[in-house]
Amino acid sequence: MGIKHFKAITPSRRNMTVLTYEEITKKTPEKSLLAKKDKHAGRNSYGRITVRHQGGGNRQKYRIIDFKRRKEDMFATVIGIEYDPNRSANIALIQYEDGEKSYIIAPYGLKDGDKIISSANADIKPGNTLRIKEIPVGTFIHNIELHPGKGAQFVRAAGNSAQLMAKEGKYAHVRLPSGEMRLINVECRATIGEIGNKDYANVNIGKAGRKRHMGIRPTVRGSAMNPCDHPHGGGEGKAPIGRPGPVTPWGKPTLGYKTRKKKNPTSKFIVKRRK
Repeated sequence: MGIKHFKAITPSRRNMTVLTYEEITKKTPEKSLLAKKDKHAGRNSYGRITVRHQGGGNRQKYRIIDFKRRKEDMFATVIGIEYDPNRSANIALIQYEDGEKSYIIAPYGLKDGDKIISSANADIKPGNTLRIKEIPVGTFIHNIELHPGKGAQFVRAAGNSAQLMAKEGKYAHVRLPSGEMRLINVECRATIGEIGNKDYANVNIGKAGRKRHMGIRPTVRGSAMNPCDHPHGGGEGKAPIGRPGPVTPWGKPTLGYKTRKKKNPTSKFIVKRRK
């Protein structure tokens, strides 16, 4: 998918870019696979803002994605590639031989009319789903389960892929997009190929209003606040932050400070940390 640039007829147009959506072949979503999506503007059940900078934005419907691919040994035909407002990747509408339709994350190279399958004997081609123990070492995969049967939790964003590095007994070594090497149960399912819409990361938003359409509100600098609102606040004129390093509004360091639990029980599955 390419990127479109604009003539600089206004300051906001100067650097703005948009995707050309060449991969999209179906404009309207499948009504039976839509669900209501409520807005909470970052508030919890008490009405307190727990996630800042959220609110407004265009109305959206949630597309029900099949992350489990439990319908085994039955071919499905790709009907169309669609845009999904809830994620960076595009989605593909597929129809099984028994007539059932479902959405999947669209891998790179998947086209209308292609046949895909979830099976132990499936070919190693984009869109097919197998258990990790049935996938050859070195294959690029996405939509990876963390627990067998739970559904894909890893590698679901546009342009991403993981690589199966080795298999040893009950676990496989998988290199994730972050560079982390992780042990994953060989009974977990994964889909072959890398996720499409690779140019998503190169899009330049260009103007503040476009962020508001996405439901993202402005972010105010801590140094522009009062001392009661932020540790960086206060002082006469443009004052320094007055600390050895920058901190969050709640006083936690922001540069390189690790917030992961020291005794996290899943640390034993991480062979090599990212970076």
